[in-house]
Amino acid sequence: MDIKTDIIPIRQTFAKTKGPHELNLEAICVFAAIGFFLDKDTYWKDKVVLPPASINTFNDSDELIESIPWFQWHYSPRNISFNDALNEFTDLFETIINEQTKNRKVILPLSGGLDSRTQATALNHIDAKVFSYSYDFKNGFKETNIARQIAKTCSFEFRPSTIKEGYLWDVLDELSELNMCYSDFTSPRQMSVFNEYKSNGDVLSLGHWGDVLFDSMNLPHLSKAKQVEIISKKIIKKGGLDLANKLWIAWNLEGDFENYFRTRIGLLLDTINISDTNAKLRAFKSKYWAPRWTSVNLSIFEAQNPISLPYYDNRMCEFICGIPEEFLKNRKLQIAYIKKRTPELASIVWQDQRPFNLNNFNYNKIPFNLPYKIFDKVKRLFFSAVGRTNIQRNWELQFLGEVNEQKFNEQLMDSNLEQWIPKDVINHYVEAFYNENSLQNAHSINMLLTFSKFHQNSNHE
Repeated sequence: MDIKTDIIPIRQTFAKTKGPHELNLEAICVFAAIGFFLDKDTYWKDKVVLPPASINTFNDSDELIESIPWFQWHYSPRNISFNDALNEFTDLFETIINEQTKNRKVILPLSGGLDSRTQATALNHIDAKVFSYSYDFKNGFKETNIARQIAKTCSFEFRPSTIKEGYLWDVLDELSELNMCYSDFTSPRQMSVFNEYKSNGDVLSLGHWGDVLFDSMNLPHLSKAKQVEIISKKIIKKGGLDLANKLWIAWNLEGDFENYFRTRIGLLLDTINISDTNAKLRAFKSKYWAPRWTSVNLSIFEAQNPISLPYYDNRMCEFICGIPEEFLKNRKLQIAYIKKRTPELASIVWQDQRPFNLNNFNYNKIPFNLPYKIFDKVKRLFFSAVGRTNIQRNWELQFLGEVNEQKFNEQLMDSNLEQWIPKDVINHYVEAFYNENSLQNAHSINMLLTFSKFHQNSNHE
């Protein structure tokens, strides 16, 4: 039996391998540092995830015996004009969108960014029937205001939602079953609206990974060592290195975590035969980050409705490999497409560049953005003075506060996590998060909660 995986798989496919059925502690330390597993790693030494873009062969005992790549990321820029590239993207993107949504009512999550706005442009152009929604944090930036304007421009149905504090504890068991503890539980904020929109359409159109494929890091040519350094900085979470080091030492693993991690990153980089630094790092993210991080929580969407991901389509990945890097910088292709098809959408605020839009975001620099920066700072100071917190991250709503702290500690106690992770390590991060620096230790708290559910669910069987 053979299983062929997509270039960017939508879901993880697990397989048995030869080896002892015991925890892969080195892999778990990496997970603690970056929030996802690298390459084919899982919690177990005798269990792997099938690699992307591969044909996988199994023996009669259903053990994986071979994985052969059928596609390799490459950078082969074609000698084409920007307008030709735009026309090709237009045809390809709208073809994919049409294939994925034809004769079905579409549910479209809208944000203040470009990926879902690009989808909205295509869906509007092909005259699809669309129900759209958006959510923002209680006491946070009103992302729904931008989404509402996009929906109104396209004449989509629209409904806003607010992510409230403490919803996590009511859905924690279900969430841990859906993502199987291969992600933390506050990053997938869509769980807060899990049951709200199931009946509003037939297929979810999701914009994941567009921001990676259709942008550039604008880096010069860098050595392998520099590339390893940049990737490490990009994927290691705040406080993650400290947690991984503590676990590595507590579990008496050989050598030290940082050398192990950098060596792993270097070896994975070696599997990508691309000389251009920006294209190589994009390929690295798409090969090792998207399938093991972004895809994990797609299961939450998929549990409610069939899902479609235009940027995940194999044809889109192959298309990107032939586009000159210059055409991808600063989201040029997506912006040009939106202006071409629905110019009204270009005048709506771009959240990452607020208060500017797609027509004038190049002015988001001193002195042009100074009035907004001053206004925003005064607003934040005012909120602080009246005791209102400006919420920017989901963990602030799910972990902070007396009730959330109690729920968190109850979960740690019920899971008997101390049987696996030393009590002094657990206490260190709980104390540091609640009494010292929440921002610095939020990721570590997230991972401890994830480990607690894994331990509770598996009993290390």
